[in-house]
Amino acid sequence: MTVQQKELSIPPARGRFSSLLLAGGSEPDPRFTLANERTFLAWIRTALALLAGGIAVEVFTYELFVPEVRKLLSVSLMAFAMLLSTAASIRWLNVERALRHRAPLPLPALVPLLSIGGTLVTLILAGFFLFRQA
Repeated sequence: MTVQQKELSIPPARGRFSSLLLAGGSEPDPRFTLANERTFLAWIRTALALLAGGIAVEVFTYELFVPEVRKLLSVSLMAFAMLLSTAASIRWLNVERALRHRAPLPLPALVPLLSIGGTLVTLILAGFFLFRQA
C-alpha cells in the first residue's frame, strides 16, 4: 500500500486476475464475503465426504458387493464429489459478483444437484439390496 493510499484510506487495487474474475463493482462488506467463503467451504467439505465415501466403498466393501456394483457406487460417489466441488467454485464466484454489484443472489443449483445425486446413489444401493441373491 502506498503512502497516499494509507493517508486517503483507499483500499489497494486488486490484481489483474481478481479484477478479471470479479468483473467490477464495489467492494462488499467483508462479513458478506466471509459468509460466502464459509458456505463455499461447507460445500467443499461435503464433496470431500463424498470422495471419502467413494474410496471407502471400493476398499471396504469387497465381500459385500459384486465388483460391478462396487465400482459403479465408488465411481459415482467420486464423480459426484468432483461435480459438487466444481459447482461450489462457480457458485462462490457468482455470489461474490452479485455482492459486488448489489444484485440479487443467484439461486443455488447445488441443492437440487446434491438431492438428485444422493437419490441416485441411494436407489442403486436399495436396488442392489432388494434384488441380490441371498
